[in-house]
Amino acid sequence: MNVSFPFKTTALLQRVFLTSGFVLLCGASQQATAQCMQSGQLKGINLAGAEFNSSRLPGVLNKDYLYPAKKEIDHAKGIGSNVIRLPFRWERIQPALQGELDSAELKSLQTTVQRANEAGMCVILDVHNYATYRGQPIGSDAVPTEAFIDLWKRLAAAFPQQDQTIFGLMNEPAKINIAAWAAIAQQTVNELRAAGIQNIILAAGGRWSGAHEWTKDQGGTSNGKAFANFQDPLDRTWLEVHQYADEGFAGTKTDCVDADRLQRIFANVTNWARENRKKLYLGEFGTPSDEKCLAALDAMLSGTNDTSVWRGWTYWAGGAWWGSYPMSIHPRNGVDAPQTDVLKKYF
Repeated sequence: MNVSFPFKTTALLQRVFLTSGFVLLCGASQQATAQCMQSGQLKGINLAGAEFNSSRLPGVLNKDYLYPAKKEIDHAKGIGSNVIRLPFRWERIQPALQGELDSAELKSLQTTVQRANEAGMCVILDVHNYATYRGQPIGSDAVPTEAFIDLWKRLAAAFPQQDQTIFGLMNEPAKINIAAWAAIAQQTVNELRAAGIQNIILAAGGRWSGAHEWTKDQGGTSNGKAFANFQDPLDRTWLEVHQYADEGFAGTKTDCVDADRLQRIFANVTNWARENRKKLYLGEFGTPSDEKCLAALDAMLSGTNDTSVWRGWTYWAGGAWWGSYPMSIHPRNGVDAPQTDVLKKYF
């Protein structure tokens, strides 16, 4: 999702456009973390907030953006999650390209990972930047690919335990074309593996990573073509797809298409992955809470049941600052959102 602030500027809330002093976990915490990797699919929610207010950089923590509180992490665990996806901004964690990671921001990231690990959950670190840094695209003179790879090498040094963190290279890399992003993602995976980094990696599909257009040509190629020959020497990279249920599939309206349309979309991308021997991860999906939208949500979740292809999912979204955002599952007055009951069927 794309976030300048958690709320849309229309009748909805606008889609969010938007080494180290790492605390080593031991004992029961390490055992719980290992279990989350061994439990089959990784299923959970996005805990949004650290990526908010991308127009205010670096911004003020707990005023312009925030990290999940312990009670939000505990709630994610309580409804059945074994993973959270944690969106954050590149510019905040690394204020200067190829420079040191910001110590305060890194501490916030590490604290969140530690809390999730202690609750028995893994964490997907999601760089929520749409393939840009301060508005300039990756692969440009201003933001060379090497700077992006440098970011991930530094993050890998800060989060070395492969049974705790998954590296989500880039959320919805829509600011560059599909072919360019596929090449950058491949180079990044190659260099991280050459450096001995073994964590699971999520490489998002180009554009908005939509399952609905995975095999549709966009600017001369499709995600299906661009990622058909994507390789990881460790076979530990999953391709990240997103999907929303409104007409147009942008996640910006309160309507939802019929469930059977979504079933066909998921069948198509699942067949592509099976034929090309790829693993998929549904990093973002969500719906409002009316009856038709809950049926659509159920259809998307059921579309990830093939565990030979799908490695799991994270619902969009949880987080304390969503207010009346229709897809939020942050509890209101202690009551879970209706979408939560659908999610619980599939945890």
